[in-house]
Amino acid sequence: MTKELKQEYTRRITQANKTQLITILYEMMMFYIDEAKEAHEKEDRMGFREGIRKARGCINELLASLNFEYELAMNFLQLYLYVNRELARAEVRNAEEPLNNANKVINGLHKAYMQLEDMDDSGPVMENAQTVYAGLTYGKNNLNENLTDQGINRGFRV
Repeated sequence: MTKELKQEYTRRITQANKTQLITILYEMMMFYIDEAKEAHEKEDRMGFREGIRKARGCINELLASLNFEYELAMNFLQLYLYVNRELARAEVRNAEEPLNNANKVINGLHKAYMQLEDMDDSGPVMENAQTVYAGLTYGKNNLNENLTDQGINRGFRV
C-alpha cells in the first residue's frame, strides 16, 4: 500500500461513522487480497504471505467488533470465520483460489454496506479529529484538501 493510500484511509477513518468504518475495513481487506494475488503471480512468496497477513488483520478487527447482543452477529461470525479459513488455506497451499473465495464474500458484504452507508446519518465515531474541507481550492489536475487547525490539544476520542 502506497503512502498516499495510507494517508487517504487515515483521513477517511477519522471522518467515518460506524458503517463507513466497516466499509473501509472491507476495502482494505480486498486491497490486501489483491496485493497477495499480484505477489502470487510474480512468485513472490513473502509478498504473498504479507498480503494474506494484512488481510487476516482486517478480518480479526471485524471479528473483534461483532456485537453478539444482536442475532445477526452470528451470521457475520460464520462469514468472517469462513474468510479467515480461506485466507489460511491460501497461505498453506500457496494457492490463489481460496483468495478468490474470500474476496467474493467480502465483496458481497462491501456492496451491502455501501448501500447501508446511505441510510446511516450518524456522525463520525472520532471526536475532536481534524476537519477536512475538500473542494475549496484546486491544483493543476487535482483537488486540494484543506485541514483546519483545531489547537494543540487535538486528539482522537472514540
